Amino acid sequence: MARQLHVELVAVEEKVWSGDADIVMARTTEGDLGVLPGHAPLLGQLAEPGQVRIKHSGGQEIVFDVSGGFLSVTATGVTVLAESCTPASAQAAH
Repeated sequence: MARQLHVELVAVEEKVWSGDADIVMARTTEGDLGVLPGHAPLLGQLAEPGQVRIKHSGGQEIVFDVSGGFLSVTATGVTVLAESCTPASAQAAH
């Protein structure tokens, strides 16, 4: 049985995304963080500006630009609580 993370991505006024993922990646004030199933519980402050990347089985990835907030890892999954959260553009021009 493949293990997955249950992920909740929540902005101040709405749930932005919810589902299962293979890995969640985010930048915290302590550095880049990758969370796999079975990760030890932790609480991290999201770096600003930052992104949260959620990778599904099959390699599909969705990316959100986030501002402010925290990432919480528990035995039941990952919760990202952000002050603001928007889908990142697929091809960001720099």
